[in-house]
Amino acid sequence: MMVQDLLKETPSQTAGPYVHIGLTPNFCDIAGVYQHDLGNAMVNAKTLGERIIVTGHVFDGAGALVRDAVIEIWQADAVGIYNSPSEMRGDADPNFSGWGRCPTRTEDGVYTFETIKPGRVPFKDGREMAPHITFWIVARGINIGLHTRMYFPEETDANAADPLLLRIEHRDRVATMIATRDSAAYSFDIHLQGPRETVFLDI
Repeated sequence: MMVQDLLKETPSQTAGPYVHIGLTPNFCDIAGVYQHDLGNAMVNAKTLGERIIVTGHVFDGAGALVRDAVIEIWQADAVGIYNSPSEMRGDADPNFSGWGRCPTRTEDGVYTFETIKPGRVPFKDGREMAPHITFWIVARGINIGLHTRMYFPEETDANAADPLLLRIEHRDRVATMIATRDSAAYSFDIHLQGPRETVFLDI
């Protein structure tokens, strides 16, 4: 085969500015695609576990709000079981989706999830990980979705022994993956670049 016959790599493209139209049409006032945007409800009246609210913002490298991001989260249920075909440890709570999707609001850049606090799950070597929620962030200007995790501030001992957190070389950056909490919600701000850049995971 001649070299000139080889297929060329497709140029990379960013996710926007139309990411909301494709992923959250009702948010964009586009009716008739889905009755409700996929991922907008993770719990119902029968879901087991402690109900929590997770909210926050996404900031760019200059500290400005990213108002057109879409965030997805994945997590285990209250006893640490994933709602996944690959889950071999038992059956997940049928009243908990384990997955959510939310855009940042145009006016203030806020995202919000109503979910439950997850149970602990095993690392690949069998050690227990601290309770956490996995985040995926996509927005205009991001070529590949970014992954990170949110850990819980009250889980001090579990966080200190978490196999993934222990792998972060610069220990002062662990704090970028731990939420803060007030009486109403957990707050988790994501910084895409800059001195407060969130730790992102290559998964």
